[in-house]
Amino acid sequence: MLARAIPELSRSHIQALMAEGRVTPAARKAVAGQRYRVSVPPARPAEPAAEAIPLAVVHEDAHLVVVDKPAGMVAHPAPGHDGGTLVNALLAHCGPELTGVGGVARPGIVHRLDKDTSGLIVAAKTEAAHAGLRALLEAHDIGRGDLAR
Repeated sequence: MLARAIPELSRSHIQALMAEGRVTPAARKAVAGQRYRVSVPPARPAEPAAEAIPLAVVHEDAHLVVVDKPAGMVAHPAPGHDGGTLVNALLAHCGPELTGVGGVARPGIVHRLDKDTSGLIVAAKTEAAHAGLRALLEAHDIGRGDLAR
């Protein structure tokens, strides 16, 4: 009954919420006509995993890496794209020190390109590089451009 009322949650998720006491009043089964309060905790961003995906590295030093992202590759994990992303490839290429640079969900990513867009993308390898590159982008001291082919 609750699964029909809250279609965005799976039955197993609702059962887990019930087991955690997040459905009130507590009940093993929902009763028709009864009102329930369901407390869903905020989703935690998942940490992307390293995947050995080939990268076309254009430049790399101790602070950043520039890669040529192919069209069709998603820049970072998102709903429906848990793996096979540029972030997954960068984590494998750069190692565990990249984890968390600029945030857990999109480590190293300074800017992004749409899935169907190919081109150069810069990823920071340190927090200092990430902060500096973000500041330059926000101040428009460096920019991005598109070249149609």
